[in-house]
Amino acid sequence: MAKISPLMIAPPLVFAGLAALFFVGMQREDPDALPSGLKGKPAPAVEITTLGDKKMFSDSDLRSGEVVLVNYWASWCAPCRAEHPNLEALADEGIPVYGVNYKDKPGNALDFLEELGDPYAATGADSQGRMALNWGVYGVPETYVIDGEGKIVLRFAGPITSRMLEDRIRPAIEAASN
Repeated sequence: MAKISPLMIAPPLVFAGLAALFFVGMQREDPDALPSGLKGKPAPAVEITTLGDKKMFSDSDLRSGEVVLVNYWASWCAPCRAEHPNLEALADEGIPVYGVNYKDKPGNALDFLEELGDPYAATGADSQGRMALNWGVYGVPETYVIDGEGKIVLRFAGPITSRMLEDRIRPAIEAASN
């Protein structure tokens, strides 16, 4: 009787394990969404520095009793430029949007806001990316919907397009309001 080497069994077992992992991952509600371990938990501490003469925000602003958005952005980020009109629309509707300028030069960031408009109720700089690390930011733009108690309801990675505004952001704002 021929003996089967463990090295012959290992590749099919590894393949089967990976296939099962991929299958389970694709069964998620939105397989393209980046998961967040912070959903349903209090927003991490706000650790920003001033950006020019812009008004800054703090932890208490995220726990003010109203739904707010925290948006990570940068002047060098093309998708940030694309989502900017949608952030302005939300701000015009009275939804407070707080901006975190991520790893950017202050002059460039201020020029960006001067050129495109400033949708932020308050903003600050995270020049070293320390706050972003605590929030689990992968890259910019990223937006968080925060309920009135300061809990994260939604983490949205990528630019807020008109479709994403209607499909993901507005429903999260509505859920956070109830």
